[in-house]
Amino acid sequence: MIWAAVLLTAAGCYLLKLAGLSVPQRILERPAVRRSAALLPVALLAALVAVQTLSTGERLVVDARLAGVGVAIVALILRAPFIVVVALAAATAAVVRLIA
Repeated sequence: MIWAAVLLTAAGCYLLKLAGLSVPQRILERPAVRRSAALLPVALLAALVAVQTLSTGERLVVDARLAGVGVAIVALILRAPFIVVVALAAATAAVVRLIA
């Protein structure tokens, strides 16, 4: 049963990729499509971060992860290197979990 699901998912991914490649070039060159294509990855990543930060199972939670993301946002605004952002976020989450 699991192999059937894996093969069906693989076929679906392939067909979705094929559908994307078969879109005519004139449609892809439209300004609205170009703007949407540029912003879509950012929106998807933001949604993923929000879900991973604010949920556990099916519940919304506010815990140390939110503090870590907050510190990471401040570090990014201050243009810190990526490794510094990750280290600060992890350290903040660890300290908040230690205190709480």
